[in-house]
Amino acid sequence: MQKDAYTLILEAIDAGTYKPGDRLVESELAERLGVSRTPVREALQRLETQSMLARDGRSLIVASLDHNQLAELYTVRAELEALAARLAARHAAPEEVRVMQAMIEEDHQKLGDPIALSRANKRFHRQIHLASHNRYLVQQLDLVHRSMALLATTSLAAEGRGEIALAEHQRIVDAIAAGDEDEAGAALRAHISEAFVTRLKSDARAHGGQPQ
Repeated sequence: MQKDAYTLILEAIDAGTYKPGDRLVESELAERLGVSRTPVREALQRLETQSMLARDGRSLIVASLDHNQLAELYTVRAELEALAARLAARHAAPEEVRVMQAMIEEDHQKLGDPIALSRANKRFHRQIHLASHNRYLVQQLDLVHRSMALLATTSLAAEGRGEIALAEHQRIVDAIAAGDEDEAGAALRAHISEAFVTRLKSDARAHGGQPQ
């Protein structure tokens, strides 16, 4: 099935092709995507409505998140992902657990490559969402992870974070495999909290401790 302009632009933002602050020009996008300007215009309007794009004068740029928005996003993400882990502990099929375990083992080969590890991390979390077997929760988490694309860097780029994150993933999968809902939820909430702390430290270093 051919992807529409909206999906293609969203995927480009998610992949980091377009980063926060980058200007999106209708004519350039149409040429790059090989579509007419009308669907591109409609896609840009939709993305602006969803706060994925922001106005900069007459131009549209990829939005960025300020400190408060970042905190709000991580708060919602932690609660929804913890719920997904709890439900996965209740509903996941043995085959789904095996897939998650295999992902962790494969991801150890990606240590040292933050971009590849970030992509793998998204796949892993998506697998937990699906294992919750709750379509409404999956939809809400899709929206949350769409907003995560507005973060220009990955917390997995921080020194040592990759190894720690995979150990946290293992704790989550062990709890899901054991059917321990409380532990699964707590493990995932702690995992998101650590990712948030890592990002805050990274942002503080990047801005020299000055307010953004």
